[in-house]
Amino acid sequence: MSTQKSIDAGDLLALENQVCFALAVASRRVIGLYRPLLEPMGLTHPQYLVMLALWQDGPLTVRELATKLSLESATLSPLLKRLETIGYLTRSRGVHDERSLQIALTPKGRALRKQALKIPPTMMDKLGMDVAELKEFHARLTGVIDRATAEERAPTTAR
Repeated sequence: MSTQKSIDAGDLLALENQVCFALAVASRRVIGLYRPLLEPMGLTHPQYLVMLALWQDGPLTVRELATKLSLESATLSPLLKRLETIGYLTRSRGVHDERSLQIALTPKGRALRKQALKIPPTMMDKLGMDVAELKEFHARLTGVIDRATAEERAPTTAR
């Protein structure tokens, strides 16, 4: 017999049955596990995401980075200023378009990648997940993100 409660009409609004609640709590808890791993590098979790994007695809414009991270440019700007202040990246005006701001890693920012390589296996250990489980979980979350994004972008009359 399953110990999991079945969801019936009376339980639809129970807090423990809400996907949004589970996602919010999981996000806070997982980000909390990253904190002690990132502090020695002088990074917050949002700054770490910026660095991951730049290690993978840099240099990038602010617009490209914002799109990649699903952030508004206004949210990204303070993160970039702080990362520039600590010497991990540079911000410079585009050669062909003065309105475009190019973000590039410094040698110090590139070197930080070696230290960051320890983070994924540590997180897998902390979460008790192997690579296959993590890939499957990531695929499910990506599906949720894609579906929610499509719903957000759909005309309101189609909802």
